[in-house]
Amino acid sequence: MKVLIAPDSFKESLSARAVAEAIAAGWARVYPDAELLLCPMADGGEGTVDAVLAATGGERQQTEVSGPLGDPVQATWGLLPGQRAVIEMAEASGLHLVEPARRDVLTASSYGTGELIRAALDAGVRRIVLGLGGSATNDGGAGLLCALGVRMLDVDGRDLLPAGGAALARLRHIDLTGLDTRLAQVEVLVAADVDNPLCGPRGASAVFGPQKGASPAQVAQLDAALGHYADVMTATLGEDLRDQPGVGAAGGLGFAAKAVLKAAFRPGIQLVAELAGLAEALQGTDLVITGEGRLDGQSLHGKTPVGVARLARAEGVPVIALAGSLGEGYQRLYAEGIGAAFSLAPGPLSLEQAMAEAGPQLSARAADLARLWQIAGTAALRP
Repeated sequence: MKVLIAPDSFKESLSARAVAEAIAAGWARVYPDAELLLCPMADGGEGTVDAVLAATGGERQQTEVSGPLGDPVQATWGLLPGQRAVIEMAEASGLHLVEPARRDVLTASSYGTGELIRAALDAGVRRIVLGLGGSATNDGGAGLLCALGVRMLDVDGRDLLPAGGAALARLRHIDLTGLDTRLAQVEVLVAADVDNPLCGPRGASAVFGPQKGASPAQVAQLDAALGHYADVMTATLGEDLRDQPGVGAAGGLGFAAKAVLKAAFRPGIQLVAELAGLAEALQGTDLVITGEGRLDGQSLHGKTPVGVARLARAEGVPVIALAGSLGEGYQRLYAEGIGAAFSLAPGPLSLEQAMAEAGPQLSARAADLARLWQIAGTAALRP
């Protein structure tokens, strides 16, 4: 028996690798001789670097960069075989890097993410996978561009200060002459699981700003500032990209990636699956077990379990999903290739308890599933 275990992380609880190991431990209690292939996954957000490194044998790198509010942070990224790199913007510009009491979406900057790209260029890469998600920023990627040599200038020809999305309301000119010339030889692929435009009711500020602490007034302020930024960028490049799908990802960082880095956009799970060799791993597999912290109707929009299930369905391999919780609409996932979905909690638990006990509960549920699989196999042999 060959079982492919390909989960996402359980955010703020277990990494994708830890989830896969817990599931494998439970399954092995019932089937100690089973071939268990662990393939941690991600959708472009948290855990993308870990998942890709685990699959490719790449090298983990650390670079000190500027965090969202300018404090130095140690950010991890991956250097892969074949002059490739994988970068999570959340490592440098993530919301988790700022204590709730200090969060300031008006001034948070993506500068550190640009510094990670610069570090990858220094390492000689020719292809960069940039995972978007979990940002503290709403600056349209202006900080990222500044780290790569672009200047954002006000009416007096001075650099915009302080940094951040609110300052873009004072933008008069974008000077691209200092853009790192090495970027012209590098392919940038953006891994994102959202298709939001830059501005408007579905834009970066309106949809994601409140998650970063923006008040209704600040949402309006930031949306207007990003609209002005898009106007100046359009005048600079001669092309208006503000309504392109995905450019609103990560506080609008997708806009800078599309407009200046000429990035191509791909669903995060597709990119990670390719880098991890998931399609090859499915060959000869009897069962796939996937999962994430919560499964619901929103999981249809680019989340890991659905992406894994779609690939498995194409190979005719059954899929079971394990989740910390099952929310409204999770039954819709059955049409995408997930054969059955189960939550972990054995009874009433606080969120803190559930997160602390996720590992043992994953092992217990995996063992239960293995017993059910065993029963089903026995029943199939009866005349």
